[in-house]
Amino acid sequence: VQLQASGGGLVQAGGSLRLSCAAVGRTFGDFAIGWFRQAPGKEREFVAATRWNYGNTLYSDSVKGRFIISREYSKKTVDLQMNSLKPEDTGVYYCAEQITWAAPDDYHEAWRWDYWGRGTLVTVSS
Repeated sequence: VQLQASGGGLVQAGGSLRLSCAAVGRTFGDFAIGWFRQAPGKEREFVAATRWNYGNTLYSDSVKGRFIISREYSKKTVDLQMNSLKPEDTGVYYCAEQITWAAPDDYHEAWRWDYWGRGTLVTVSS
């Protein structure tokens, strides 16, 4: 397992959760680290991404303004702070990492990501 995600849980609509992604036994490389999510019966969907050494960020339209992806140097994690959660944010959240460069325009493509964590479940109740 290259990546480990944690922090999921059950929260009411309007609440917040914070997810963390750690590289197991190593530090993150030079390329993108991102979060995807998959709701029941739906395809895996890009949520947000950043780069460990550069800090630039990218968000899907559905979470822009509510979620924040950040690099936590002291913990050596990439965190996803999720605010103003909605029931439609429910799903299994996966962290992913690229080991080669990809254009940001391709970040939404799951096949452009090389390593995947096991996922952590986020449930938002209405």
